[in-house]
This record gives sequence, C-alpha cells and structure tokens, in this order.
Amino acid sequence: MFKQPCGSAIRIGLMLVAMTAPGSTPSLAQSTKKDGFVQIFDGKTLKGWEGDPTYWRVENGNLVGEITPATLLKTNSFIVWRGGEPADFELKGEFNITESGNSGINYRSDQLTDVPFALRGYQADIDGKNRYTGQNYEERKRTTLAYRGQKTTIPPYTGQATPEAVRANVKNNAWTGLAVTGSLGSSDSLKTLIKSEGWNAFHLIVKGNRLQHFINGVLMSEVIDEDTVNRKSKGLLGVQVHVGPPMKVQYRNLMLKQL
Repeated sequence: MFKQPCGSAIRIGLMLVAMTAPGSTPSLAQSTKKDGFVQIFDGKTLKGWEGDPTYWRVENGNLVGEITPATLLKTNSFIVWRGGEPADFELKGEFNITESGNSGINYRSDQLTDVPFALRGYQADIDGKNRYTGQNYEERKRTTLAYRGQKTTIPPYTGQATPEAVRANVKNNAWTGLAVTGSLGSSDSLKTLIKSEGWNAFHLIVKGNRLQHFINGVLMSEVIDEDTVNRKSKGLLGVQVHVGPPMKVQYRNLMLKQL
C-alpha cells in the first residue's frame, strides 16, 4: 500500500505547479540552454520531425496532435524526432491535453515497419483525466512497468524473446514480473499536482537502466530495468496521439540534453 506524502511535500509540489504557469517565469527553453539542453522543436515548423500531417501540425508555437471526428485512428500514431537515437539523456518540456485525450512521450524506442508511424518502447504516459500521467508504460511490449507513485525493479527475464512469449507475461495491462521497491506517494495525492487541461512541465531523466518521470518537478515513477532481454539502451524519441475519441494534445519548449 502506498504512503501518503506529508503535507509539506504536497505544498512544495503545488508551489512547483504554480511556478510553471504561463508568464510566471522565463520560458523553459530560455532557462535551460545554459545547462547544456538543446532545443529539438523550433516552435515554427516540423523540421527534424516526421509524422502523419493528418494528425500533427504547428500552431501558436506548439507541436499539436489532434484527432477529429473525421480522422479517428485505428492504431496509435506518433510524430518521431529524427535527430538521433538518444541513450542516456534528460528531456524537458511542457504539455497540455484535453480531458478526453491520451498521449505519451516515447523514448529508447523502435519504429515498426508494418504500421505507419508506430513506435515500440518506453513511454512517459499522459492522459487528460490524469489516471495514468507520470507512469512508465512500455508501448507494444511489456506494458505497465511502474504505476504513478511507484518505484519498481524489473528483474531479469528468463523466457523466450518472441513477442508472443513476452505478451504472455502481461496481465491486466501490466508486466507480471515487476517488483515494487518503494513509494513516491499515493497515485491520488500525486494526481493533485497535475493540472487538468492546463500546461504541465515534464522532465525525463534516463540514465543506464534507471528511468525517472517527473511532472511539475515531482518524481512520479521510477523504474530500474534489469531485464537485459527486453530493455533498450538507446532509441527513438516521439510523441503520441492515441486511438480513441476526438482529442488534442500540445507540446512546447522541448529541450534535450544527452548525457
């Protein structure tokens, strides 16, 4: 069972949420350039990115993914950054998603060849109802590796490496082998630190086999992946629009520092 964070921790988290409000501080891009971060989205064009233009565009300086009643998806669709395949890195930015939306930030991922603009790999999950935002979900592979509020370790995998064998180790959309090693707070208490239909800051710290997802300055999930069969040490970055009802997700100030 998760432990509730102390009142001071929640107050600090709420202060961090407030600090990310538009206009309250210098832009994320301005504040991180001096720390070795590089802008990977210019806010004007899709230069350096590749995705289906039916779903992805630039609008008001933001990278926008949108599904309309006329463009409903049959499979999840990504826009992929073509600037390399980062291994160890930090990625910062901000997102805004409508209540019905479902999205995510993929990293250390492969691109499928038989499905257009589909990635397979680790994902910092994001959804409009904030049921999953902050968790670690492995798209098209081991599924949930850590729910929001969990520190987990994924032990070595001893089965066959076929997709069918891996899928057999998934139950209720979560990897059956994950071991919960600590708590970051209850999922519900952490949810209060995430703005619904407002701008939120994210920060991914990915180093070795430690994968950390922060939202508004608060660590939401942490995975230690010791599964040498299924884990990836480098791969593609991309962001997602998910199968489901009409939705809109926006990203801005995307900054990458390779470690």
